[in-house]
Amino acid sequence: MTDLGWIGLIRHGESTGNIARERAEAEGLDVIEIAERDADVPLSPRGEEHGRAVGRWLTSLPADQRPDVIVCSPYQRTLATAWLATREIDYQPVQVVDERLRDRELGVLDLLTVHGVAKQYPGELARMRRLGKFYHRPPGGESWADVALRLRSLLSDLERDHPGERVLLFAHEVTAYLLRYLLEGVPEKDLLAVARSTVVANGSLTSWTRADAEFRLVHEHSVEHLGEMEEPTVEVPIRPSTWRATRSRTWRRTG
Repeated sequence: MTDLGWIGLIRHGESTGNIARERAEAEGLDVIEIAERDADVPLSPRGEEHGRAVGRWLTSLPADQRPDVIVCSPYQRTLATAWLATREIDYQPVQVVDERLRDRELGVLDLLTVHGVAKQYPGELARMRRLGKFYHRPPGGESWADVALRLRSLLSDLERDHPGERVLLFAHEVTAYLLRYLLEGVPEKDLLAVARSTVVANGSLTSWTRADAEFRLVHEHSVEHLGEMEEPTVEVPIRPSTWRATRSRTWRRTG
């Protein structure tokens, strides 16, 4: 049995929540004004165009480069992005919704800006600074390590059921970072440095291919496939990894 051959991640298109968060942070507000629960936040009109642009890109790919399996977070903004994208394509990949791809749960810090966290939960902010982003778990929420655990489970299931296939995920910003940890074995310190220095844009593509039994980064949050909507980013050349992979090596289809 061969292992999974290629894996890609599309971050959902711009959501109304993204817009509200940026406005609240820019205005120094404590609370982000979002009426819906996180799972129900919809795409903005621009986010809908992100989804269609992803679909046009998928249609433009040669048949042997198209994803065989699409796995989507159950959140409305990811489901809508995937739905708009798949409306554009002329073939039928396996399509699965899996809750393990959901966004990180923030617990008591949900809907708070950086200013709001500092004002309402100064003790929690101090604890977060001491523990670091990877291991800090807000009350009622998840740490990055918690999200990595469920992603590791998903990868194990997918690899077992789709050996040698091309899998495209529709998910969230934190997923893109943590897949680098799981697939490439990027250590915590380096991963957080990457997160501080890069942006996972809405609609962007992060992808890996397997070579010599290792996953190697091909696209690093690229927006080139979005055309005129975004400035293109540089494609990362395939290169040997200096990190030892920590991921599991089995997968299973869900749904």
